[in-house]
Amino acid sequence: MRITGLGHAGMFIETVGGNIICDPVLGPSFFGSWFPFPDNRALDWERFGREADFLYISHRHRDHFDPKLLERYIRKDIEVLLPEYPIDDLEQDIRALGYTNITYAPAGEIIERLQTDKSAVSRHVRQLEQLGLVESVPDPDDRRARVLVATDLAQERVALARSRYEARLAERLSRWSAEDLDRFSELLAAFGD
Repeated sequence: MRITGLGHAGMFIETVGGNIICDPVLGPSFFGSWFPFPDNRALDWERFGREADFLYISHRHRDHFDPKLLERYIRKDIEVLLPEYPIDDLEQDIRALGYTNITYAPAGEIIERLQTDKSAVSRHVRQLEQLGLVESVPDPDDRRARVLVATDLAQERVALARSRYEARLAERLSRWSAEDLDRFSELLAAFGD
């Protein structure tokens, strides 16, 4: 198994049973106010799209679901794996983009379909647990299963990285005039379109 980070929550996971691209996002979202960190524009998105056997989208927030990226790089016949939610808004959004091969799949089923040795997944999880970044807790919907949650330490590290990034951005923008900031905002919005 090989995992490549694609920025923010995005991952490209290569396994014996196939490759899965998860939460791919490129460029700004939220009206140009948010950018993937680290910058992922130089990644080979055409390769990731071409080599992906499955697409997984965790939820509809635009920092996890990028319709423009999907339309540009991900073929329409790919099997789309979605989490089991009580409402189908994400499925409707995916179908509106022309994707029809949609499967609702819990994590255990995804591991089986990718023919991934559970020990390989367990090894990665164990490393994250040893670093204090995730913990395994009982699934509230199925006591036989477990789910991974980010620990306080992981959330603190993400918050620290984000705050450092935001501080650098704020420091750079603090020297700009109101007119320059307005123009910059307009240009970001145009860039996001």
